Amino acid sequence: MHQMTLAEIARGLADKKFSSEELTKVLLARITQLDPQLNSFISLTEELALEQAKAADARRANGESGALLGAPIAHKDLFCTQGIRTSCGSKMLDNFKAPYDATVVAKLAAAGAVTLGKTNMDEFAMGSANESSWYGAVKNPWNLEHVPGGSSGGSAAAVAARLLPAATATDTGGSIRQPAAFTNLTGLKPTYGRVSRWGMIAYASSLDQGGPLARTAEDCAILLQGMAGFDQNDSTSIDEPVPDYSASLGDSLQGLRIGVPKEYFSAGLDPRIAELIQNSIKELQKLGAVIKEISLPNMQHAIPAYYVIAPAEASSNLSRFDGVRFGHRCEQPKDLIDLYKRSRGEGFGAEVQRRIMVGAYALSAGYYDAYYLKAQKIRRLVKNDFMAAFNEVDIILGPTTPNPAWKLGAKNSDPVAAYLEDVYTITANLAGLPGLSMPAGFVDGLPVGVQLLAPYFQEGRLLNVAHQYQLNTDWHTRTPTGF
Repeated sequence: MHQMTLAEIARGLADKKFSSEELTKVLLARITQLDPQLNSFISLTEELALEQAKAADARRANGESGALLGAPIAHKDLFCTQGIRTSCGSKMLDNFKAPYDATVVAKLAAAGAVTLGKTNMDEFAMGSANESSWYGAVKNPWNLEHVPGGSSGGSAAAVAARLLPAATATDTGGSIRQPAAFTNLTGLKPTYGRVSRWGMIAYASSLDQGGPLARTAEDCAILLQGMAGFDQNDSTSIDEPVPDYSASLGDSLQGLRIGVPKEYFSAGLDPRIAELIQNSIKELQKLGAVIKEISLPNMQHAIPAYYVIAPAEASSNLSRFDGVRFGHRCEQPKDLIDLYKRSRGEGFGAEVQRRIMVGAYALSAGYYDAYYLKAQKIRRLVKNDFMAAFNEVDIILGPTTPNPAWKLGAKNSDPVAAYLEDVYTITANLAGLPGLSMPAGFVDGLPVGVQLLAPYFQEGRLLNVAHQYQLNTDWHTRTPTGF
């Protein structure tokens, strides 16, 4: 059962080959047995999962149907779940039980999805390796000595290890696509505003976006269908009709114009990954796609712009965690200032403190114009580059990451080296575009991803291209040894 995709589970439940309760019990037992190796879960919600599974079986018995009805998933631990710990991977929120469900959680629950638990993540979604979590690093099931990527590494590791078929995740600068690439999954960052951010604990409000992590594009289409849609509770949500993402999966790629930016193939890209990307291009050409070289001239400025904007927004968003209303509170504070200092000093880890300080500096008097304002101008240039490119091509293709997953601890002493791993992913967040990573091969036994970017609200196009590619390749079917 654990090898089935979300689509196969939906068909099996519809054909009464097994019940949601049976499947849920199998997967919960599997998580209990195997997750100690991975550390991919922070909380396991066994009681809730069995309750939801029984309810889903009852709904099916009454004639209801739906691809997510009775399907087991997990949520990244920054989606608020009522009455359940929502920690954001931080000591600061270790004792926090959300008083309400995030919109994404509520929508998926209404569709009948079964929540198995909350997955581990970089603290407050700040990181590229899932090593900054207060609950310890997550390990990559393809090689337990390597990172699974971040910040959605818990969701990625759990799905890759076949502990469950799919999970929710979030992407601020590549945090869905990079772990998808590192663990041989398909991960989709939707257009900014496509999925509600209400109840999703914020890192950088103008960049964060929720999305699905699964093994196939078909499964991502199913999960996105349940997540997407306008939410009046979220001021950044966009009132745009949600298409049937599964309906366009079978469309032909004949004549599809694929742009390949020359800037992607610079000295920083591992040549073995470059070769796998070229192989992916050839596969898509066989399916009728037309390849064109394009240019994204301002891509080189994206990382410094991102690492000003994101920490600036984080410093503002995380100011609410002060030891007064909720979250960690220091013991016996001498006065209010001592309460603030020690609660935050004890509650936040090193990476979060670093980004708060960088952000506060960038927003401070005398530096706002020099850093934050300039970064926002670069952001506009990056967006303009994409708008010009999409006048010539339908999608943009390139590597998801410049290197395969690195060893645990390898970049801990050099945060900038880890930041540079986001070079191909952060531009989509700066511009608000949808992006997808899909499996494209292996380097030294570690998975590699190819990234696709599309114009606004063209998630269906990305899923269509990825699905057609996956019908003609088998990279996404590979399973890590021991799982």
